[in-house]
Amino acid sequence: MRIALYKMDDEELGAYTLDEALAMVGFGKFQGLVLAYAGLGWFAEAMEIMILSFIGAAVKSEWGLSPSQESLLTTVVFAGMLIGAYSWGLISDNYGRRKGFLSTAVVASGAGFLSTFSPNYLSLVITRGLVGFGLGGGPVFLSWFLEFVPASNRGMWMVIFSTFWTFGSIFEASLAWIVMPRLNWRWLLALSSVPSFALLLLYGVAPESPRYLCMKGRTSDALRILEKMTSVNQTKLPPGILVSGRTIGQDEECTPPEVMSPLLPLLRENIMQSKSGFSSFFMLFSSRLIQTTLLLWVLYFGNCFSYYGIILLTSKLSSGQSGCFETILSYGNLHNTSLYVTSFVTSLAELPGLLLSAILIDRVGRKQSMALMFVIAFVFLLPLLTRQSAVLTTCLLFGARMCAMGTFTVACIYTPELYPTPVRATGAGVATAMGRIGGVVCPLVAVGLVTECHQTAAVVIFLVVLILSVVCILLFPYETKGRELSDTMVGSS
Repeated sequence: MRIALYKMDDEELGAYTLDEALAMVGFGKFQGLVLAYAGLGWFAEAMEIMILSFIGAAVKSEWGLSPSQESLLTTVVFAGMLIGAYSWGLISDNYGRRKGFLSTAVVASGAGFLSTFSPNYLSLVITRGLVGFGLGGGPVFLSWFLEFVPASNRGMWMVIFSTFWTFGSIFEASLAWIVMPRLNWRWLLALSSVPSFALLLLYGVAPESPRYLCMKGRTSDALRILEKMTSVNQTKLPPGILVSGRTIGQDEECTPPEVMSPLLPLLRENIMQSKSGFSSFFMLFSSRLIQTTLLLWVLYFGNCFSYYGIILLTSKLSSGQSGCFETILSYGNLHNTSLYVTSFVTSLAELPGLLLSAILIDRVGRKQSMALMFVIAFVFLLPLLTRQSAVLTTCLLFGARMCAMGTFTVACIYTPELYPTPVRATGAGVATAMGRIGGVVCPLVAVGLVTECHQTAAVVIFLVVLILSVVCILLFPYETKGRELSDTMVGSS
């Protein structure tokens, strides 16, 4: 009977790919729920990153820490994120997206809450390092959501997804503004861990990625999720059967040879390799991916260096914390809430940055969008080679942060689009990990040089990083605007 079915005419049998199914299902309520859950993950990560701007000074005052000890509280989080981004990407690509973000939520929420009760400096450093390790799973949420979105409007929805980071930053600044003057840093740590606990509570309703399931040959499981999507979105699937990216075992028996993709032999090889724990990492250095991988590392380093560096420059230059530029201060006497006000106002710069990236990404493409916004950021930072007034300094840094957020957003969309499904989360995670090195290094420039009255030298370094980032973008071989996600190694088309 099965042989007879295999001999049916192609038109009578019919077959469709996952991308065709997603295009027909469209973006509806189901993807909206996926967006909410994945966005909550990024909201939680943004809060835990922004909190570094507020607790350092309070802990330093309470425990009498040295400046280097205070800086270590920030550095250890980025170091943890560097390790976590690599680790969670491997888990996600080898054991499933759901297991990846479940692990990150458990570690981040648990360590975040435990840090509230830290009895001494060492315990706080350890628990915050573990929080950073958990936060390293942010790219897993991004890759997971990306795999539910049709290719036609992927850029727009990925920008919308990025707004959760911005609102997380704004919310944390608002929370610190309310909590810190009235309570203390322990309360801020406790309240900031609530979104991570919410991820755990809602984990049961989060579906596995159908693209991941197809890549693993679990076509029937992927089909059940697609059918649920059609039910929620009130649409329907294309006629015929879902073509899995794998034809091994039971799924191989159920898939007629007439509808097998000519790329399946290559994909079968990739999937067999993915059974070993580190194979997805080594695949990043294959002949077809090594150029993309290395360029992404440079891009993410430049992105993180400029983004976090501009945030630190804002607090140093616009509030006069360096102690070198007294004439910059023209706002009047600073009071004890100035840090929270400044952080809140400058966080608002990310909203126009998101709007700019949303306008550009599907019109001019990923590469040109990033290059253009890096050039604009360069123009905003250029006047800061010399001392400027407080108002102009804040406006220039506001514009630079707007562009830095825009490039960061587009890069986070571009990266998982470049990589095939078997290594998507690993590639995005490792690139993010390399970016965290920029996050570790930038305080030495933005804080160290400015504090030592070397503003010009600090700004020159930022300008050089921006130029190198633009050159890196121009060397990328692929533009992914409008392209379907790949389940095989990216070709040269």
